Amino acid sequence: MTTSTRTSAHPTLSQRWLAELLGTAVLLAVVIGSGIMAEHLAGGNVAIALLANTAATVGGLYVLIEVLGPISGAHFNPVVSAVMAWRAELSWRDALAYVAAQLVGALLGAWLAHAMFDLPLLQLSAKLRSGPAQWLAEVVATAGLLLVILRAPAGRASSLVAAYIGAAYWFTASTSFANPAAAWGRMFSDSFAGIAPASVPGFVLAQCVGAVLAVGLNRLLGHHKAG
Repeated sequence: MTTSTRTSAHPTLSQRWLAELLGTAVLLAVVIGSGIMAEHLAGGNVAIALLANTAATVGGLYVLIEVLGPISGAHFNPVVSAVMAWRAELSWRDALAYVAAQLVGALLGAWLAHAMFDLPLLQLSAKLRSGPAQWLAEVVATAGLLLVILRAPAGRASSLVAAYIGAAYWFTASTSFANPAAAWGRMFSDSFAGIAPASVPGFVLAQCVGAVLAVGLNRLLGHHKAG
């Protein structure tokens, strides 16, 4: 077996780490950048801005999973990596490397979005997102996302995940962060998609609860996958 063939079939940890960093960075640039653009163009209509933000996120997420999924699994999300490690589909060492890549990528994605719109790179959001309803929304959003990932038929995860996130933007009070790395990255953007630092711990805790709930529900539902 040649080196190139082996690399293609079995990406190295460094290649997978880069895929997670790049994917998370682009995902955050899409979420934050489309939010900035939507807010500029919507003329104060928050519903239109959220619709534009949703459409860009759905499209970007689908493409990123399709392109980078064969390399790293396209987690872009610490709770996804943790669940995969718990299921022994990823070593804990690799999961920690993934999480580090996701957090670095999320910050770089926020900075990239700011640079593209000629905004100050270094920002902190002032947008408070807190309270029991928001936390419950994040539990629901994250549990649903993990269930989709765990139970998606082979080859359909990218479309199902993108569709679920698009729906959850609208049926959850939090607009479905469902991702500690996204909360971390969006903390550094005082824009439409931002979240105040004081609100991040509550979101992350709720997301972890949602991930645990998804694992339990998946076990109760059994091993069957439709399709």
